[in-house]
Amino acid sequence: QVQLVESGGGLVQAGDSLKLSCAASGRSFYAMAWFRQAPGMEREFVAAISRSSAVSYYADSVEGRFTISRDNVKNMAYLQMHSLSPEDTAIYSCAGESTSGSIRWVTRQRERYRYWGQGTQVTVSP
Repeated sequence: QVQLVESGGGLVQAGDSLKLSCAASGRSFYAMAWFRQAPGMEREFVAAISRSSAVSYYADSVEGRFTISRDNVKNMAYLQMHSLSPEDTAIYSCAGESTSGSIRWVTRQRERYRYWGQGTQVTVSP
């Protein structure tokens, strides 16, 4: 059974930092990504990383504040978040892609990720 389990969310104040973790089991992944969904909004892309970690993409809104990383030995992905603002409040979900066959391939496209975690809530107070 393939599972992605996020952890590390919580309630923080504006300007604080938080690190999210995603534990994968059941298979390994090529590209991995983080998406988020705020109340009443569509799920949006946050960051993605290739299997080799050589290539990563970020949404403009988080560029320079968030860093995505992964540990293939532990089958983990991480999202380090700095300078959080109330606009970052959302449920953050981890996603994995398993069909590209490339350790450098990565995408922002939500539909390319087949496996998803349940998400972890991040709430940033003013």
